[in-house]
Amino acid sequence: MNSNEQLIYKFYTSFQQLDAINMQACYHDDIRFSDPAFPNLSGKEAGAMWAMLVEALKKNPADWKLEVSNIRATETTGSCRWEAHYTFSLTERKVHNIIDAHFQFKEGKISAHTDTFDFYRWSRMAFGLTGILLGWTSVFRKKVQATAAKRLAVFLLDKKS
Repeated sequence: MNSNEQLIYKFYTSFQQLDAINMQACYHDDIRFSDPAFPNLSGKEAGAMWAMLVEALKKNPADWKLEVSNIRATETTGSCRWEAHYTFSLTERKVHNIIDAHFQFKEGKISAHTDTFDFYRWSRMAFGLTGILLGWTSVFRKKVQATAAKRLAVFLLDKKS
């Protein structure tokens, strides 16, 4: 395993252990992160997003499972697949999300991280009937993104005080 593959492995091992501090340590200060729920995060926002998710998962750690596979990396880019099993905190519904992650590296750290997953599949699990009926729409996706952004902003404000 090369050093960037080890970095990806460390990131997800830390996530499995609900260790946001070590996850954040894998990120470059100029990190850029994006996924369907949290598009276009940068810098401290990206690390705070993971801390917020970890904090929510710690409320029911026995319900949390993460599997990572196909870790591959070169000197500049990398990828893996990870699967998360958890209860979505807003609806208390069980979710099994399958995510493809892509990375860029700079100065021995992850400088860009993009997660892709089937938003409609996720929304059906996370929101039930609402997700089935609306999860495929851009309006619903934007509502989820706005709610996620608001939760992150509140989380960041709470951490400052």
